[in-house]
Amino acid sequence: MSPHRSILTVHTSLLFDPIQKAFLENVSVEVNTLTGAIVRLHHRNTPDLTAPLSNRDIDLRGKVVFPGFVDSHTHIFLHSDSDRYHSVQMRDESAVERIVRATNHARAGLMAGYTTYRDLGTEALGNADANFRDCVNRGLTPGPRLFVATEALASSGGYEIRTESKLARGGPLGLSLPRAADLVDGVWAVRGGVRRRVGEGADVVKFYADYRRRVMRFPPDVQGPGGTVLFPPDRRERNPAMVLFSQEEMDAIVVEAKLADIPVAAHAAETSTALMAARAGVTTVEHVFADRDGCMEAMMGEMVSKGTIWVPTLATAEEGFDEEKYSKCKAAVKTAFEKGVRVAAGGDTGVFNHGLNCREMEIMIEAGVPVEDVLVAATHTGWHACGGDASGFRFGWWDEGNRADIVALDTDPRKDAKAFRKVNFVMKDARVWKRDGQPVDMVPANAWPEEAAQSSDEESTRCKQQPAKIANHVALSIRGSGNPTPAASDVGWETDSFDVKLA
Repeated sequence: MSPHRSILTVHTSLLFDPIQKAFLENVSVEVNTLTGAIVRLHHRNTPDLTAPLSNRDIDLRGKVVFPGFVDSHTHIFLHSDSDRYHSVQMRDESAVERIVRATNHARAGLMAGYTTYRDLGTEALGNADANFRDCVNRGLTPGPRLFVATEALASSGGYEIRTESKLARGGPLGLSLPRAADLVDGVWAVRGGVRRRVGEGADVVKFYADYRRRVMRFPPDVQGPGGTVLFPPDRRERNPAMVLFSQEEMDAIVVEAKLADIPVAAHAAETSTALMAARAGVTTVEHVFADRDGCMEAMMGEMVSKGTIWVPTLATAEEGFDEEKYSKCKAAVKTAFEKGVRVAAGGDTGVFNHGLNCREMEIMIEAGVPVEDVLVAATHTGWHACGGDASGFRFGWWDEGNRADIVALDTDPRKDAKAFRKVNFVMKDARVWKRDGQPVDMVPANAWPEEAAQSSDEESTRCKQQPAKIANHVALSIRGSGNPTPAASDVGWETDSFDVKLA
């Protein structure tokens, strides 16, 4: 292909720039389909174009254009807890089923405008996320750019699939369960865990700074007679999050990760544990839903001092908490923003269904964070959460050489609270995946050699046509709406556990 044929020009009338934190008018973006990168940005004097559109032009005038969105906290192998609780998925679903579901999840996320996922743990599938990432990178299946954690680190007994059937574990009287985390204890053991994650292909190290490790003290209630604890504790929370690692262990995790130039994410439900993680120098802290020890102000101060990014996963809080606790979570995020804490948008997607990722941005806006700052959280700060230049790529803002990730909405989020659900166009690495609200060549069918050679000269034409295809030419659509993407309209936006159906 000639250099000229490899250039596409995307014309916009309204484009958001995360660096300036402003909406810019009349910008054209040149991208290279061979390198997948932005070539240059050109500011036009008027909305009009100086020459007729060719098949190397993409006209997004009248749309609202953004860098591809980054979901900073996902689980590609999980689907909604409302379908089946995640520990049950880990215990009962086959590896094949979970991988097939992940393939659907990746497509749904991409169609929702998310060109990058920071995927924080396979949840009992070992390093399958690294393998899945490689499949996406090799063009075997469509999906966001994945930065994966493989298995999270936890201390012994800290994060595992819980069961009361542990007699003779692994024997005829007990239940054999897959491991949910890489269990490590002590300073040198945690460093060994980091080294194993790096060796398994992780892009980010995740550790559980705290978790509900005393759950078996008062096991969860189950259905049927005798399945309920009659008198649960009334002097404290029945199953609070408890710290899993000492300060020295957290420090060691970060020190070892820095030797491998890999970012660190800390799961922390409590402010006191999040404070410890921030002191250790982690890249991001995930969640932070409770403040039993009154450490919220100290935590935020440490985050500002260290430049720690908070990924609050408000969409999961909405799913799992009562209104009072959920409101406190939203208020804490607004306070953190006002104090100067860097916030990234990541919903813990997978606990609720993929394709609905933008709910995190909607909630942040509902909490009182300005739209422009939420957009920064979902783009440029997301790149920092993935490790910045340590990720090996630049994305989430407009610059020459950055990944050519472009998303267009039908409406303006400053005026339409549901604008993020109306994704009209998606480009990732200079390849168009969605146009006019419809998927484009999800997985192309095999072609005869002469047809394959001809297809490279028909790229733009192909981008304008046909619904999503798989090898046997079966079109895909999201269950509920009949629309190929749950983000294309408000009607049928909710999906069920199967995510997609064959239409």
